[in-house]
Amino acid sequence: MTDTTAGTGLPKGFRSAEQGWPELHRIPHPPRRIPLLGDILGANRRTPLQDSLRFARLLGPIHRRKAFNREFVFVWGADLVADLADETRFAKHVGLGIANLRPIAGDGLFTAYNHEPNWQLAHDVLAPGFSREAMAAYHPMMLAVAERLTDHWDRESAAGRTVDVPGDMTKLTLETIARTGFGHDFGSFERDRPHPFITAMVGTLTYAQRLNSVPWPGLLREAARRNEADIAYLNRTVDDLVRERRSTSGSGDLLDRMLETAHPETGERLSAENVRRQVITFLVAGHETTSGALSFALHYLSRHPDVAARARAEVDRVWGDAEVPGYDQVAKLRYVRRVLDESLRLWPTAPAFAREAREDTVLAGQHPMRRGAWTLVLTPMLHRDPEVWGADAERFDPDRFDPKAVRSRAPHTFKPWGTGARACIGRQFALHEATLVLGLLLRRYELGADPDYRLRIAERLTLMPEGLRLRLTRRRVTAAVGATAGEEAAPSEPRCPVHRAGD
Repeated sequence: MTDTTAGTGLPKGFRSAEQGWPELHRIPHPPRRIPLLGDILGANRRTPLQDSLRFARLLGPIHRRKAFNREFVFVWGADLVADLADETRFAKHVGLGIANLRPIAGDGLFTAYNHEPNWQLAHDVLAPGFSREAMAAYHPMMLAVAERLTDHWDRESAAGRTVDVPGDMTKLTLETIARTGFGHDFGSFERDRPHPFITAMVGTLTYAQRLNSVPWPGLLREAARRNEADIAYLNRTVDDLVRERRSTSGSGDLLDRMLETAHPETGERLSAENVRRQVITFLVAGHETTSGALSFALHYLSRHPDVAARARAEVDRVWGDAEVPGYDQVAKLRYVRRVLDESLRLWPTAPAFAREAREDTVLAGQHPMRRGAWTLVLTPMLHRDPEVWGADAERFDPDRFDPKAVRSRAPHTFKPWGTGARACIGRQFALHEATLVLGLLLRRYELGADPDYRLRIAERLTLMPEGLRLRLTRRRVTAAVGATAGEEAAPSEPRCPVHRAGD
């Protein structure tokens, strides 16, 4: 089923990154390397990403680490990442934890290998589902789900209780993608505990990450059994959803496109198995990263009341006295969008992406790579490169995404959505949803932070603030009608392109 060396996530025939990096000795590695075990001193299997950031600060913009018999090369320097973004020489590499998700997602959009034809087929069939027209149709459904969140938060705040931000953002984004994409309601806000789909999803993501921390998968025998049960539950849930749709008429959403749309040029359709894989991909990836982005943004807004006040004033001014915002009004929240982008800069919820050499090449004119050699880009470190972001790169400052500041930066320095043809297909969906929700919450509540809370990062392939709770105060809206003056929209990166690979 896969074209990788068993248990490694590496291209077939590669035991370690060393075989694809002829001059690996030139790339620094941590001190005190242990024979056979590698660089495991001080490592925490629950926080591998944060361990990687610590070593990155110590070792510099390109470095290597060894775990048991596998050696990995990490990159975060802006010049190196810009070179890796060259689609003529580099492509997405499906490895590490991503390859570990293939038992459930197979050749879905996120986990497909570059040579698998279903990636291009699904991309071309589904890309129109993220057009402006499609997004405008999703907007009322996003509003309806957001209302369920605010109803819940109203009850919690009226009772004097704090709200579970990561938990509630997960409920919100799961219900949003389920309803807009598949016409399904998980009833998340009516449950005291997470929906079993969430529990199973978290289980599979956690297991995928744990596989990278052991020399042999057999050491996780009990966890593997739980993972098989989680996968079986996810498959049953999606099969039931698809079966129900086949017996009814849909509304032209993503599931309808998967079931009914043929490729515009070849006439091919997605197989039943691939439909299941795509649905799981969208349900998992379509909510997990967005919930993290919203949670981090709400954390920073609660800690920076001046930023929250400025963002709230923009919402009141742009939306005026409208009871609910229209689709086009969301894009006018330019400062709110900057808050979101700055949150994603500091904590991109998909914190890494891998690139492999299409042919023998030299990375940034310095590091030879053979065909198939790959490296992992540490996005949080790229977003903290002082040569790009300044000596205060750790400081939260949404004005880094002021249009003038964006234009002054080199391309490929802000990469929360990946890069190239395999970048996130649902980026505009996530940005519209997150900006809309932040606007609605700022308009409705004052956000009170717990002064004793210190940001902790939970890792399960994606990132999420752990244990974040906020105290809410309902506010009285005194909106001034009118659009934001003197600002021009400036996306922090070009929009996710809809095109065939290689065009």
